[in-house]
Amino acid sequence: MKYTVITGSSSGIGYETALAFASRNKNVILVARREAQLEALKNEILNMNADLDVVIKTADLSESEQVHDLYESLKEYEIETWINNAGFGNSAPVAEQAVKKTEKMLRVNVEALTTLSTLYAHDYSGEEGTQLINVSSDLGYRIVPNAVSYAATKFYVSAFTEGLAQELRDLDSPMKVKILAPAMTETEFVKTARELDEFSYSDNVQKYHTAKEMAHFMLELYDSEKTVGKVNSESYEFELMAPIFPYTSKRTAK
Repeated sequence: MKYTVITGSSSGIGYETALAFASRNKNVILVARREAQLEALKNEILNMNADLDVVIKTADLSESEQVHDLYESLKEYEIETWINNAGFGNSAPVAEQAVKKTEKMLRVNVEALTTLSTLYAHDYSGEEGTQLINVSSDLGYRIVPNAVSYAATKFYVSAFTEGLAQELRDLDSPMKVKILAPAMTETEFVKTARELDEFSYSDNVQKYHTAKEMAHFMLELYDSEKTVGKVNSESYEFELMAPIFPYTSKRTAK
């Protein structure tokens, strides 16, 4: 049996991505901090297809030890796709933001993603049919006020993932490494970033996608041969494209 791992699957894009992959008869491993939401998602998937295997793993990816423990706990499963979706934002000027929150954001958005990507590449980069998909952001390619630190974490995700994709290509690895870069999406993101109890996208945001739409884009990226699936920040069209950052291949350098 083969599995798709989705971190941050208790809500938003991760939740809908789990449903999208399950709709393709993929067994899924659901990872998040909130067990009750994961149980609800598991029930929803099994109501859709009782033949699927749905595994729940609770972990706080801001804790390095739990990141390693999570990966070790999955050694018994054959993982054909790993999706690093977990992450959160911090909406404030750098000079005013809470340092502890910024540090936690760095651990989740950068450290945990890098650790899990690296461990997965160690074990599966030689396996045909495997994919690693990291969720970056439109702000992984541009910077805006009040989101400088968050954008910086996503620039890292974009650069690291694009670089890994091309590095493995140089090594003739069969694994495909890809980036999903959403723009504004109707999730819990704004509430967490701004520390709000409620937030209405329809009342406050001119353009946005739903989490279900982003999950559909995730499947488009999964099916494609392109490395980057990015929402255009002006048109809000979803675009599949080659890597954006410059990369000096050993092959072209010879």
